[in-house]
Amino acid sequence: MDLSTEIAGICFKNPLLPAAGPLTGDDSKIEYIASLGVGGIVTKTISTQPAHVPRPCIVATRDYVVNAELWSEYGPEKWIDEFLPKIQDIELPKIISIGYTKEQIEWLIPRLTESADAFEISTHYVGKDITPIAKITSIATKLTKKPVFMKLSPHIPDPVEFARAVTDAGAAGVVAINSLGPVYHVEPKLGRSPLGSKDGYGWISGPLIKPLALSIVRKIKQSLDIPVIGVGGIKDAGDVVDFLEAGASAVGMLSSALIFGKEQYKRILDGLEDVLRRRGYSSVRGAIGRKLEREEARYEVRNPVIDEEKCTLCKLCEYVCPYFAIRVSDHVEVDSKACFGCGLCESRCPTRAISGILS
Repeated sequence: MDLSTEIAGICFKNPLLPAAGPLTGDDSKIEYIASLGVGGIVTKTISTQPAHVPRPCIVATRDYVVNAELWSEYGPEKWIDEFLPKIQDIELPKIISIGYTKEQIEWLIPRLTESADAFEISTHYVGKDITPIAKITSIATKLTKKPVFMKLSPHIPDPVEFARAVTDAGAAGVVAINSLGPVYHVEPKLGRSPLGSKDGYGWISGPLIKPLALSIVRKIKQSLDIPVIGVGGIKDAGDVVDFLEAGASAVGMLSSALIFGKEQYKRILDGLEDVLRRRGYSSVRGAIGRKLEREEARYEVRNPVIDEEKCTLCKLCEYVCPYFAIRVSDHVEVDSKACFGCGLCESRCPTRAISGILS
């Protein structure tokens, strides 16, 4: 099966990239992540000064990561003189992540462009006003012939307006989305946040944010025919295909590798062909944008249909029903008049014994 994808003239052998962060924070880390089979490299975000990172800076549950890590703890000279030259032999496209202000972009791009196949520009700390972001985009695209992708932070009020403004200013596409926050994570044994940042605040990412990230990617692609790299909440091969179907041409993953281990990249790639095949695709490119059709709102009430052979009488549907419409004894009884057709029971059934509402 052909797993390759192309973005702004750059060919990636598969759509899975490491999102900018600690796992691509120097040459040795990048070499290891490359060895896991990813389709390309995205460096940790480089700025004109090294970040003064508070410690501890990363905590995680099975559902999310909260970090206070900032950008690269190494200055640009370290990247230019040491890290980037050492990864030039890696035969993968290299996207160099940089940030943040007009002055920083003007200083960084001329010094990094020789090592880059493309740039990702983070907008994480430049506010909600799209006008200066568009100006930064215009400046960046005049400083390099390499494609520039602008990374959208979810605090931007209108993602489509952001995407339109930056592509009108010359960006090749967008990366969506960055982490959310600030948020406050309480460690149970401490009763407070363990993070070393001021007041213990951080930024949240990981599986928890997938629905938001997916919706933003889909909204952009429904309105604009531009390349999008989807980032946010990917943990398995099914998630990758969800983002492809929503219009992403590639995806970035970081947090799930922090939660489940770095080998998660390889595990996802090992399962990608099977998921694509089960959904009826013979290639990655065939999946891109296949679920972008617009749908009208629906209001009819549909009652659940119970497959008694699959049902184990676990009573979960009864316990969770917010309309008190289900009773379970030696069989499942649905009160069709009380049933609101909300779909919760079908979504929560552990044996997929309920159908007729969502499906």
